Amino acid sequence: MELLKSIERSGYWKQDSVRPSGFPRGPGKDWTGSKPRAAGRLTGCERVARWQDRKRQCYGEFEMPFLTTTEAGVPIQGPTATLIYDDWYPALRTDTLKAGKLATAMLLDIPLVLGRRKDGRVFAMRDSCPHRGIPLSYGWFDGEHVTCRYHGWEFEPCTGQCALIPSLSSHDHLDATRIFATAFPCEERDGHAWVYIPGAGAGRKTDATQLRPVPELKKFGPRYRTAFLTADLPCNVDHGIIGLMDPAHGPFVHQAWWWRSRASIREKTKRFEPIPEGFRMSAHAPSGNSAPYKLLGVYGQPIETTIDFTLPNRRTEVIRCGEKWFSSLTTVTPVTASTCRIDVIAAWNVFYLVPFVTPIAKFFGAKFVRQDQVTMIQQAEGLRHNPSLMLIDDADKPAKWYFALKQARLDSASAGTAPKHPMDGPVELHWRS
Repeated sequence: MELLKSIERSGYWKQDSVRPSGFPRGPGKDWTGSKPRAAGRLTGCERVARWQDRKRQCYGEFEMPFLTTTEAGVPIQGPTATLIYDDWYPALRTDTLKAGKLATAMLLDIPLVLGRRKDGRVFAMRDSCPHRGIPLSYGWFDGEHVTCRYHGWEFEPCTGQCALIPSLSSHDHLDATRIFATAFPCEERDGHAWVYIPGAGAGRKTDATQLRPVPELKKFGPRYRTAFLTADLPCNVDHGIIGLMDPAHGPFVHQAWWWRSRASIREKTKRFEPIPEGFRMSAHAPSGNSAPYKLLGVYGQPIETTIDFTLPNRRTEVIRCGEKWFSSLTTVTPVTASTCRIDVIAAWNVFYLVPFVTPIAKFFGAKFVRQDQVTMIQQAEGLRHNPSLMLIDDADKPAKWYFALKQARLDSASAGTAPKHPMDGPVELHWRS
């Protein structure tokens, strides 16, 4: 929150170049502990390795390694960010939810346990028994009920309602069904288990009509191919998001023969317009200095791309070339207040009949995302020291809009009023990349 306040104090939306007091400041807790390690206690590196193994079980072969330690093994812990609640976030890939098995995830500092009922419906619960707090993921799941391994309490996982307390006797008058473990709305879209995380004190969310729409990847026909990538980032969600929308890093971070180089830098002009809780880079011809876009020229049709960003964390891109299309949905999800995860799901019908297009796309996509991940890991080493940072001119204007949109939503949630959009209307931005 201090990040938003410091930039707000500087009046960043009124200036071309500012240096806020901090980006954002806040004591990062040493999550490995500073006390001497007790016998049998895992080191920080061992805990990271164990967490990586559990992540691979959830995300499969295209998960990127999660590196959050320096070469000396010191954990990289950066500043925290204020989190946005009352919205949907992707928890994990649903193809990892096996019959009778439970999976774990972390969203917004909340430990989750997820699974799939016998009827096919996915669910998400807080990974904590309301009785004594033991993680429910250590228990059992028979396809209908989650059973705590400590005292055998059973819960219906979609509602969290307790169905059985084995220790109750004929002399007890406690109605077990009046007890609820915390359960979150959970929906399956595009191979993701999307979980709705309400704000503190919001109570149980049982009416789906009162929730925001579940995000979904845009598709423009019944036949298409898909690919998915994910990578963990050792920075807070604010840095992850403004890195995602930053137009100037491409020739430096993504240098490759199949993408761009420093020699490809040229001046660009893009038109932006406000949309609800976000902004749009209006339909335009894609950059001519990117090899993947040039490939679409074989179809002999005009190429047009539109890019949207909407709160809390979503970037959608649609490329159209006659009847051919490519669509992607990228999210930067806060895992904790100081770490986040990037997920990319894409669908396309371009080169539909060309063999090996999907594995090739995954290979180069993984390379692309890995370049961003490495840069964020390197940035995290500097952010540990809470340096003063700046946002400049047009290239950083989308980042300024993001912070203003986020602040407006946070203020709206506390005041109960409609959020004010920072953009008055369409605007042209200019930068070199």
